[in-house]
Amino acid sequence: MQYVTDLHLHSKYSRAVSPQMTLPVMAAYARQKGLDVLTAADFTHPVWFKEIQSQLVEAEEGLYKLKNEDAELKPVRFMLSTELSSIYKQGDKLRRIHNLLFVPSFVVAEKLTKALVSRGCNLNADGRPIVGISSEALLELLLSIDERAFIIPCHIWTPHFGVYGSASGFDSLEEAYGKYAQYIYGIETGLSSDPDMNWQIKELMHRSILSFSDAHSAAKMSREATVMDLEKPTYENIRQAIMHLSNKSQTKNKIAYTLEFYPEEGKYHFSGHRNCKVSVGPDEIRTGGTTCPVCHKRLTEGVLYRVQELSDASLLDRVQTKENEAGVKWYTDKMHIQPPYVKLVPLLEIVAESLGSTVSSQKSKDLYSRLCKELDSELQILLHIPLSDIEKVGGMKIGQGVAKVRQGSIAIEPGYDGEYGKVAIWKEGEINQMQDVPQLKLDF
Repeated sequence: MQYVTDLHLHSKYSRAVSPQMTLPVMAAYARQKGLDVLTAADFTHPVWFKEIQSQLVEAEEGLYKLKNEDAELKPVRFMLSTELSSIYKQGDKLRRIHNLLFVPSFVVAEKLTKALVSRGCNLNADGRPIVGISSEALLELLLSIDERAFIIPCHIWTPHFGVYGSASGFDSLEEAYGKYAQYIYGIETGLSSDPDMNWQIKELMHRSILSFSDAHSAAKMSREATVMDLEKPTYENIRQAIMHLSNKSQTKNKIAYTLEFYPEEGKYHFSGHRNCKVSVGPDEIRTGGTTCPVCHKRLTEGVLYRVQELSDASLLDRVQTKENEAGVKWYTDKMHIQPPYVKLVPLLEIVAESLGSTVSSQKSKDLYSRLCKELDSELQILLHIPLSDIEKVGGMKIGQGVAKVRQGSIAIEPGYDGEYGKVAIWKEGEINQMQDVPQLKLDF
């Protein structure tokens, strides 16, 4: 059976995170969005750890549910994970690497927390704490506590915090994790790259390419997710699914496909300087160099350029496309190694543009909620619900917007240097030629 997972989230105790990122709110949004398994993130924060212990009870092996979960509602499960920011010197370079750590129980989580504190780590300041432990030493420590625990390198191409990042990362997983690199079974693409970009890296050929939202608010959950085929939802089966491509798993558990942000929309896709309003692609970097033409300082190197720097020429052009019965464009691996993926735009963004409004406006939120209430979850609407049904509830503009996203017939101004890319589903003036969205009576 397939389960939709979003395993990179943050709690209200992390910096720049919504105070609404609590377990009950996350569970409610998960049902609306179509997510089955979330992460009760940031377990190293002592106050948050007490909260999740008091609110969760084990439902299946290594997966937890809210103690007061309504049995009539779709079940939502939580894994235990935390993101650590390792800042340390290796070689002649300062490294800043973010890692996602997963553990199978509260007991193991507590052991890890105590081990980090004994090594001088301050876990009180932030839900995503900074630790002065190398990625290799961190993985060694984790496995010494419990061999079922594992690490997924976060948003691996982000310039300052990804393991392949141009500003503080490495050129290979072995360089970062040393003799423990063999225990890295999968990586997280991050918003600025998609699986096809990662398929070009030789050492990732037999590692799982995973996508999660890294959401700092509940509304951003599911903007990227990983769908898994599991015999049943348990911690071990999820771990086995992630290990599947590394030939470490002989079970039926595996990654089915991933749901992706358009990578151009990510905030580090192109190189550039946000303050100077300079954005350049790889070809411009090769001809014009890496110096900003405005301030004459080094540009923040984009993910697309960095991927091309590390790519293997023999692995280029691996992607081919096909469509499902709903007209969604899917991307598959010609080498039949990696699972397929699909690129989406969040439904709320489609709604807002169709209304000529913003994602934060109440009328956008009301129509989004109406669609999910009367049709199905957000992900079902984006991927499977017939366009005619979508138009009946949301109007012709919404239906056409979903159709354009399914086909990839949209325009995106690439993000750069911390600035998100700008999506345009309709060309200028095109949307005004269509019928207006009907006035809807909202009864909730």
